[in-house]
Amino acid sequence: MPPRAASDLLLSQLTIFTEQVTPGKAFGIPCLYANGYLFAGLAGEALLVKLPEPERTRALAFPGAHLFDPSGRNMPLREWVQIPLQHAALWNALARAALAYIRALPPKIPRAKRGKQARP
Repeated sequence: MPPRAASDLLLSQLTIFTEQVTPGKAFGIPCLYANGYLFAGLAGEALLVKLPEPERTRALAFPGAHLFDPSGRNMPLREWVQIPLQHAALWNALARAALAYIRALPPKIPRAKRGKQARP
């Protein structure tokens, strides 16, 4: 199975899909959104989740877990934890915690899509 199909399959197996949860992409990876906010995604074989304290500190205590650094330049995103595949049994609970966190935020107002401007 190609890597992209494998990651899509893993993401689809999270049991948090509701009418308010939609799939999408961010950071070039498959992700989940609710209320206009990104709250979970898959980077390779690791789950990314946006967590508040104290859940973030607990998640960072898992062996192999660390803050997500999409740039690779030692500039991690402070609320995003990358949880390796060895903890896949906990992924649903972590994704649900991330979903609860962003649902407590006010709904995000969608930005207008920018189109190509016609040349004169």
